[in-house]
Amino acid sequence: MNIWTNYIKNFRSYLKIERGLSSHTIENYTFDLKRLIDYLQRHEIDTNPKIVSEEIIQGFIYEISQDVNPRTQSRIISGLKSFFSWMIFEDMRSDNPMDLIESPRSGRKLPDTLEISDIDNLIAAIDLSSAEGERNRAMLETLYGCGLRVSELVNLQISDLFFDEGFIKITGKGNKQRFVPIGNLTRKYIEIYKDSVRPLMSIQKGFEDTLFLNRRGRGLTRAMIFTIIKSLALKIDLKKNISPHTFRHSFATHLLQNGADLRSIQLMLGHESITTTEIYVHLDRTHLSQIMNAYHPRK
Repeated sequence: MNIWTNYIKNFRSYLKIERGLSSHTIENYTFDLKRLIDYLQRHEIDTNPKIVSEEIIQGFIYEISQDVNPRTQSRIISGLKSFFSWMIFEDMRSDNPMDLIESPRSGRKLPDTLEISDIDNLIAAIDLSSAEGERNRAMLETLYGCGLRVSELVNLQISDLFFDEGFIKITGKGNKQRFVPIGNLTRKYIEIYKDSVRPLMSIQKGFEDTLFLNRRGRGLTRAMIFTIIKSLALKIDLKKNISPHTFRHSFATHLLQNGADLRSIQLMLGHESITTTEIYVHLDRTHLSQIMNAYHPRK
């Protein structure tokens, strides 16, 4: 199956250079292609990316459907479609064997959210007697105050801060950039960390412009942000399963509840499609009822 390995290597380069996808997303694409290779090997099917048929792919999809949930199955199908679309783009194939394969209907999972009091309690639980505490408060305020993805938070640069204009520049999925408004409170805590704590650190080469650093003067990992948040949730005995993304969901939900329009929320979150943002409409039925009663002519 070495021929598959060569194609996957070139596909990975395309995803990184041409599409600007994150290493995490690229690894998911690669893992799903390796699932297909494993299927071919186990069933002793001798084929390659240029000639693999729709029937073979259907057999693979049917097999994995017995073991994975519909959301994972949809992701695998999407990844394979991208792989074969790339092959067509590069004139390696004339057809996509995924064209007639549909993703399962999995329904849309509503994201978990936090109450404002939950967020206040989590931030209040941070030990501010340490340099890491000041950093963690600034990070959580930024996650919630600007609705960032965790990858956007750890990659935030000092040169991305345009406080005088009231914005920060975010580089999101696919290297797409957007400007996000920043509130006075979030700005205040970032400045405390940036001006009073960060200058005392020994910063490693290559991380001079990275805003949030670990104690060794290097950038933080996504996993470290997860650990910090889980630790705080445990500290206040919060009976909710939360992650950094929960702060982003809460940001959007609270904006909607307080009257923000979906288009504005879409721009701040960096969603390519308004359909993605519309999930937040379903979070608070009480809010929708209030809108109905306030504005419908036959209330």
